[in-house]
Amino acid sequence: MLVSVALAPVAQAAEAAAPAAGPIPIQDFVRHAEFSAAKISPDGRYLAITVQRGDQFALAVLDLKDMSLLKQTVLPDDKSVGAFNWVGAKRLMFTAVRNFGRFAAPFNTGEWFAMDADGSRSRTLISYGTKDATQSSKAVSYSETFNMMETLPEDETRALMMVNSSGGGEGVDTEIVSINTLTGQRRVITRAPAKNCSIALDANKEPRFADCFVSKDDAGNYAELTDLYRREANGEWTLVNRSKANGRRIVVVGSAKDGRIYAQSDDGKAPAAFGLLDQATGEFKPLFQDPVSAPSEYIVGSDGATILGIVSRTGAPRVELIEKDSPDTAIYASLANAFPGKFVNFSTATTDGKQIVVAVGSDRQPEELYLYDRDTGKARFLIRDRDWLDSEKMASVRPFSFTTRDGLTLHGYLTVPNGAKLENLPMIVNPHGGPIGPRDDWGFNWETQLLASRGYLVLQLNFRGSGGFGSGFQDAGHRQWGEKMQDDLTDVTQWAIKKGYADASRICIYGGSYGGYASLMGAAKEPDLYRCAVGYVGVYDLEMMYKKGDIPETESGRRFLERTIGSDKADLQRRSPVHLAAKIKIPVFLIAGEKDRRAPREHTEAMRDALVAAGHPPEVVIIQAGEGHGFYNEANNLALYTKMLAFFDKYIGAGAGKVDVGQPTSGDAAARH
Repeated sequence: MLVSVALAPVAQAAEAAAPAAGPIPIQDFVRHAEFSAAKISPDGRYLAITVQRGDQFALAVLDLKDMSLLKQTVLPDDKSVGAFNWVGAKRLMFTAVRNFGRFAAPFNTGEWFAMDADGSRSRTLISYGTKDATQSSKAVSYSETFNMMETLPEDETRALMMVNSSGGGEGVDTEIVSINTLTGQRRVITRAPAKNCSIALDANKEPRFADCFVSKDDAGNYAELTDLYRREANGEWTLVNRSKANGRRIVVVGSAKDGRIYAQSDDGKAPAAFGLLDQATGEFKPLFQDPVSAPSEYIVGSDGATILGIVSRTGAPRVELIEKDSPDTAIYASLANAFPGKFVNFSTATTDGKQIVVAVGSDRQPEELYLYDRDTGKARFLIRDRDWLDSEKMASVRPFSFTTRDGLTLHGYLTVPNGAKLENLPMIVNPHGGPIGPRDDWGFNWETQLLASRGYLVLQLNFRGSGGFGSGFQDAGHRQWGEKMQDDLTDVTQWAIKKGYADASRICIYGGSYGGYASLMGAAKEPDLYRCAVGYVGVYDLEMMYKKGDIPETESGRRFLERTIGSDKADLQRRSPVHLAAKIKIPVFLIAGEKDRRAPREHTEAMRDALVAAGHPPEVVIIQAGEGHGFYNEANNLALYTKMLAFFDKYIGAGAGKVDVGQPTSGDAAARH
């Protein structure tokens, strides 16, 4: 039996709220989040939390009795604390990362450390480079990366980690190791049966399944195939499912405490189904499948293993609870009812399940944490992220759907300014990056909130190719750069005009990464639809994608480019904004990170030069030193969004035609700020 918990935002919240006395400072939006993750200790005495300190994340340990600070750890050399786990009642393991680029995942340094809650028994467990004889067991190759797989709170001296080794050539080798949390010594438990695998444990915390990704079909073309293996009692691997043979991909999600194996299965077309995998036969039994969207995440019980519900995100989050008899399900349902219009999730819990850290957030409210006590039935407030922002002054995010010119139903979100009617508003179309796989979502987004705080309606569309709606929908984006994916953005813009939401004379298009490409393509293909365009760390020359950046550095990356954009020179040029500069007549704002490896600065420089040659130079060009794929530094973001908002205001805002945002650039005279 499925219990449905639907999250329905209050549609009229924006109209009911009183308008703010003045605009919220830009600084308040670009400030880093106060924390990124929080985990309760197995015995419930402490809360470990990663907190922002300048441009770094530090690891803080708080005493849950009064939330007093017990220990704060800041890593040297501008490194941040990344993933962390309690490996015992008072012992933690954590890794180091570098935050480099808003659209890029933090760069993992590969180092792992351990310490007690009070900072004692601090140890380096894994590091790169040459070590002396006493430290040699901790040194690893630069080709190896370690990720926490399973903690063993009953034995704080041991944890299980997954190790990926590139070792040169195509593909990655994977093994599971047991690591001593006091000495760093490691013991190999098993190795994956093939390249590019992820290994899942059973209820006894034994490596049991390997999901292996195969990126090449029999003809040598890029493919997304999977092989599923089961590890037998003797340590040998048996092939359970091969998607190339039967067209069905099965991926193991995890194991319940009672031994059930959770999995997802899809046919390469429809959204994936969630269900159970028979460990002996490999047969998949579906428990839930949404007709539109794939599972985005899971509500996991206080035991850290049992899946209580599946979250799908066609629009606002929707939770299907599948464990109707679990006491945790009743607790979750009660908490969800206590926070109407918000998304509730279990974060972590104590070993005995009596205390649960609960995360609560919404479109207008950044995440806040509560501590639920099972004995008292009460939830105690712990901490709120971005508490300097008043949720009552934030914009509402409204899901929508519409039909494209070729009959495809697409879903997206409108961020409506606080206190405004959804009627004849200046609008910014904001295509997401990727484009194959990523998606826009319902929830708190500081950037769209910033834009909405200045009176702009922000439209985000999950165009074809976006993730979360099934493999068939995602695959529909291949070879559609500048074609149907671009048509989707044109169609939704015209839809918003016809619905009366947007003022047709006051619309700009702005996006990052692929969204930057789509913004400049929109300016070229629809010269009368938009009043200005902003390209942020975008790619503008499709031929260049084969020569610059990190994607073409691997064989699988080059195969992916062949599949998603093609390789015909004339066709690539036809769909590249740098070759369409003469068609772009509206004002353009270009931004790049000097150290960007995903969308190298050469793309922005080529777009700038093409516009200059066409006699229509971009109004502003920023190539920011020290930044990567998206800006991370707060001061750089403050300067960027100050200029960007002035640019929007000049062309579609209250100050249209009055604000000077910068001098036009030409040739190599592009401004660097």
